[in-house]
Amino acid sequence: MTWELGLLIAAGLVAWYWYAGMHARELAAVAGQRACAAAGVQFLDDSVALTYLRFVRDDAGQLVFRREYRFEFSDTGDNRRPAVVRMRGAQIEWVRLDNEWQPGQIAQFVRREGAD
Repeated sequence: MTWELGLLIAAGLVAWYWYAGMHARELAAVAGQRACAAAGVQFLDDSVALTYLRFVRDDAGQLVFRREYRFEFSDTGDNRRPAVVRMRGAQIEWVRLDNEWQPGQIAQFVRREGAD
């Protein structure tokens, strides 16, 4: 019965990781859409892709995942520019749009819980 319990715990951890990852991906997509709307550019493909994942500590000292999601936007409608959303746990740390579309400036979106 011990191996069955271990298997059940492992399955639970995999399900939790998958669910938390999908939730974070949805939050990153919304943050990217909002940042693009605020900058007056077009969010492309309605999707983000996970490119970076590691453990970090949050403000309370708990271990959480830091994730970076990449997406693309267009400022003219016929080009693609890179952008990044960084998350710590379920919080958006920042969104950065490629600064080439507007020389010398980087559009950023910052949101922390409790800041609303």
